[in-house]
Amino acid sequence: MATITENLQSVRSRISQACSAAQRPADAVTLLAVSKTFPAEAVKQAHAAGQRAFGENYVQEAVDKITALADLRSTLQWHLIGPLQSNKTRVVAEQFDWVQSVDRLKIAERLSEQRPAHLPPLQVLVQVNSSGEDSKSGVPPEQALALCEAVAALPRLQLRGIMALPAPTPDPEAQRRALATVCALFHNLRGRGLSLDTLSMGMSGDLEAAIVEGSTMVRVGTALFGHR
Repeated sequence: MATITENLQSVRSRISQACSAAQRPADAVTLLAVSKTFPAEAVKQAHAAGQRAFGENYVQEAVDKITALADLRSTLQWHLIGPLQSNKTRVVAEQFDWVQSVDRLKIAERLSEQRPAHLPPLQVLVQVNSSGEDSKSGVPPEQALALCEAVAALPRLQLRGIMALPAPTPDPEAQRRALATVCALFHNLRGRGLSLDTLSMGMSGDLEAAIVEGSTMVRVGTALFGHR
């Protein structure tokens, strides 16, 4: 069985090749290692192999890892990528570096109010429900501009861009169409005057298609850590 270090090298190679195919610089795409349900030791191994940004879905599980890896805190970047409830915003504002799943203004306002003054601004992405699936969080695309503008005006937060989870499909052409729709929205928001630099889309199964369509951050779990 491949080690996390070997898997990391393989995923980085896929990203590099996809960037080359899309005629984009190799450093145009950031790898977010999705470590949800995997132990702190797995994060430690990936960190030892050079990985720095990690994504977690569940707040308490993530906080346990952040605490367990406190000695590495200055070199780890923690992203919340799962749904965030109002009663969890304070610990997230205090512990995380990024929140990719802001989908309503109330959550953003609480994060803004609760972000400690001694920490850098919390980096934020607005989650867009690009596929319209009832089972997924996210703001409808037509409401993204209003939410992004409201979030961008809040203190202690820095709006960086948008995150999306297009409906999974094995059809590469369908993948590309769904991802292209999100990328078009991203560029539309930038065209409206928002200073955005991060488009978080693409996972283990569709990262190549996402990179071709303009993703700047891919969220990879299975291809790095194995099946859950």
